[in-house]
Amino acid sequence: EFYGKGAPYNALVGKDSTRGVAKMSLDPADLTHDITGLTEEELKSLDDTFNNVYKAKYPIVGYTSRRILNEDGSPNLDFKPEDQPHFNIKDEF
Repeated sequence: EFYGKGAPYNALVGKDSTRGVAKMSLDPADLTHDITGLTEEELKSLDDTFNNVYKAKYPIVGYTSRRILNEDGSPNLDFKPEDQPHFNIKDEF
């Protein structure tokens, strides 16, 4: 009901909206992984939202291709889920 067609958060579907969450923005320009230039307050808001809303409500089930693939589409062999922030096998799976 929140993410379906015409729903309030439909703009977030299929996107890494990290910047938008930090800024509490649905502006298409903010629906990106880029956190460059965010204020300390926005970064704290992002961390609080991730820990107290998303992580508490939704299990991590995967990662965006930007994190697991190189620019040429080949696998990023250095990517290890267990080394990612907030990842904990015990409480995620």
